[in-house]
Amino acid sequence: MKLSKSIDLWSGLVILLTVGLFGLSLAVKGITHEVFLESGVFLVSVKLILMAGKNAASEERMERCLNEIKALLARDTARRAI
Repeated sequence: MKLSKSIDLWSGLVILLTVGLFGLSLAVKGITHEVFLESGVFLVSVKLILMAGKNAASEERMERCLNEIKALLARDTARRAI
């Protein structure tokens, strides 16, 4: 699965915004104990976006399989009708 294929416009925007805010937080507060909190927020955002991409890919695979099953059933039904 390609990363660019699984990330839509809004997910990319959220990633860029989170990275920007993380960088701004580092610039304003410096490297303190709060950087762990900021890192956690960033990682949770990225994880949610990656999970959404995997779910979308899984949905596409299941839909393809269901369409194949429908085609096989339709072909079998047409064969029995003859």
